[in-house]
Amino acid sequence: MAKIGLYFGSFNPVHIGHIAIAGYMTEFAGLDQIWFVVSPHNPLKKKETLLADHHRYHMTQLAAGDNDRLKVSDIEFKLPVPSYTIDTLTYLNEKHPKNQFCLVMGEDNLLTLHKWKNAAQLVSKYPIYVYPRPNSEKPDSVLLNQLLLSADIHRVDAPLIEISGTFIRNGIKMGKNMSYFLSPLVWRYIEEMHFYEK
Repeated sequence: MAKIGLYFGSFNPVHIGHIAIAGYMTEFAGLDQIWFVVSPHNPLKKKETLLADHHRYHMTQLAAGDNDRLKVSDIEFKLPVPSYTIDTLTYLNEKHPKNQFCLVMGEDNLLTLHKWKNAAQLVSKYPIYVYPRPNSEKPDSVLLNQLLLSADIHRVDAPLIEISGTFIRNGIKMGKNMSYFLSPLVWRYIEEMHFYEK
């Protein structure tokens, strides 16, 4: 049974921080593969800077390359919107019953768990691999505390990489060379398509 870490995100754009975390999870945290689950537009968030789904999916494929331990999934594009993690996991379990799925997320996302759909069911079924994020503040929530106590949480000592999609998009908008923070193929695609320039 393969142990698959699901790494959800908008990947707008996917950058070297994402790939480094995925690599750490496969090399040091005992996961066989990482699947990048590219998320569709969240209706609660502004869409102005979010590239179309197929562009973000393609860039994530470029970043993963031919590494057989890194896969890219567009499964959430095919599920009802808004997409909920528990629904995606239920679907993937039905499609891939021989895999053991778990979640990969930053500390900041873990601390919002009490706001997730069917969070209790989620933590009872799926282990969570958490990498550190600076300045993550734990809210004062009884529900969150209960969830964290019952969850199977694996905290991993991955290196802190303070790169964000916002930082990259803003740099491109300012005319900066942001190639240092992206895989060469992703940077070339962004340049060719003139993404994030306005």
